[in-house]
Amino acid sequence: MYQDLDANGQRLSGANRYTVTFPKGQTPPVNGFWSLTMYDSAHFFVPNTLKRYSLGTKNRNLKFDADGSLTLYVQADSPGADKESNWLPAPAGAPFSLYMRAYWPKGPVIDGSWTPPPVVVAQ
Repeated sequence: MYQDLDANGQRLSGANRYTVTFPKGQTPPVNGFWSLTMYDSAHFFVPNTLKRYSLGTKNRNLKFDADGSLTLYVQADSPGADKESNWLPAPAGAPFSLYMRAYWPKGPVIDGSWTPPPVVVAQ
C-alpha cells in the first residue's frame, strides 16, 4: 500500500509536517512485521542524519500516546527530542511517497477491512 497524497488530497511534500496516527490496537495486523517506509520522488530512500528510512515493528523505542494510540511524525525537521523516536525524516521541500508494508499479513489486511490511517497535515 502506498500513499502520495495527504488526507486533503494534496501531494506529500517535505515542505509540510504530517502525522500518521494509529488508534489504540490498530497498528497493522500482521503475523510478521510492518513498516512505514519513506521514498523520494525517484523511489529511493531519503538520506537523513538519523539514517532512518522506515518506522514500524522493528523500532523497539516507539513511544505510544497516553491513550494507547501511536503517532508517527513525517517531516523534514525534528519534531522535538521527545518525539524523535517516532520521526520519519522527509526530504526538505521535496515530494515523497510513503509505503505501508505488512509482512505475513492477517485477514483484515488481505480482505481490505483494515486500512492505514490517513496522512494528516500537522497543526
